[in-house]
Amino acid sequence: MRILIIGSGGREHALAWKLGQSPEKPEIFIAPGNGGTALEGANLPLSDTGDVEKIMEIVKERKIDLLIPAPELPLVNGVADACATAGVPCFGPKAAAARLEGSKSFAKELLRETGIPTADFAVFTDYGQARRYVENLPLPPVIKADGLASGKGVVVPENHKEALDALRSMLIDKSFGPAGEKVVIEETLQGREVSLLAFCGDGRIIPMPSAQDHKRAYDSDKGPNTGGMGAYSPAPVLPDKDLEDMAGRFLKPILAGMENRGCPFSGVLYAGLILTGQGPKVLEFNVRFGDPECQPLLMRCKGDILPLVAACAEGRLSKAPEPEWSPETAICVVMAARGYPGAYSKGMPVNGIAEAEASSPGKVKVFHAGTRCEGGEIKASGGRILGITALGEDLRAARNVAYAAAKNIRLPESFFRNDIGSKGISEYHGRSHP
Repeated sequence: MRILIIGSGGREHALAWKLGQSPEKPEIFIAPGNGGTALEGANLPLSDTGDVEKIMEIVKERKIDLLIPAPELPLVNGVADACATAGVPCFGPKAAAARLEGSKSFAKELLRETGIPTADFAVFTDYGQARRYVENLPLPPVIKADGLASGKGVVVPENHKEALDALRSMLIDKSFGPAGEKVVIEETLQGREVSLLAFCGDGRIIPMPSAQDHKRAYDSDKGPNTGGMGAYSPAPVLPDKDLEDMAGRFLKPILAGMENRGCPFSGVLYAGLILTGQGPKVLEFNVRFGDPECQPLLMRCKGDILPLVAACAEGRLSKAPEPEWSPETAICVVMAARGYPGAYSKGMPVNGIAEAEASSPGKVKVFHAGTRCEGGEIKASGGRILGITALGEDLRAARNVAYAAAKNIRLPESFFRNDIGSKGISEYHGRSHP
């Protein structure tokens, strides 16, 4: 089997690594890939992961049997539709269903229609109307760009001035381009966040273990939102015994609603949940694996994942085998370039990866994200550079292994959060799974 993975981050490295373990020995291509994916398969040039026409040229030239678009942009742009026309299985939804992530207002309206609990919201395209709405609210709301903004289109202001600044930035200054031409203004919710992901399609939902992401750049959840600075699985706030119930409450109605709209969903559906005093509520949806949630999840996945992915892509998920998950906890600590998510340096040499993985054999995998191989040397090329991912018998143990491994990485002008997983340990006394 010839597999093409689209993307260049840590999630893509994790997918290539895991799929490469299949007894089927698939031939794996990654476009454009990174310095780590080059170790798992063949990197191919692709300047724009949203360029459906170019992706399909690669599919045809390389005689690809299975396409895996890892980021959201190619899915929103319709690569699954193009695959359907070409007769090539695609692991991900068609464009109409990908609107669940491509348009926050669409997702919020569907949540309201299906009666799934979510934050109260309003949608605006006019700055003046949005400003008046915000000024009349008792508390500063969350401001979200409606479209895709690489995980950075959400502003959680501390006061009304910051909220109004965010509105001006999106609607007047066009800081997010077309993605911010429409904004969703939501009430601020308080509670612990948790990620619920599931393989979906063919009338079946297969929940994965829970995970918890860390969006803010700095320790103690300070600083700007990022694409994700770390994650772990499972999350104590959503134990395995509750997964089926939560999937039935928050995913099943959405899949039914999409089916009723004539755009059935297939692929990975990811619900970002917040556990409030009034019960769980949905913050947002993604239509693919999260990054960095994917890394600890795949570290915990035992056996061959290719039959499951292929069955989902081919519309026969109802007959697919159940995945098996390790009872251990996995954690991913992201090492980023100093200055990220703002301006940052590139080209720094990356050393110590082999030493990091050898620090706890079989328990540590360093997934590349923003790296490239230049003259046989790994160099930094992006904001999020590495994801040091580790297994342990519980959250405390996994965390200790990951941070011990991180000490071996020699990467100038970089930083990472020192508190990934600490809330889970302090609040749940190290009880990382039921």
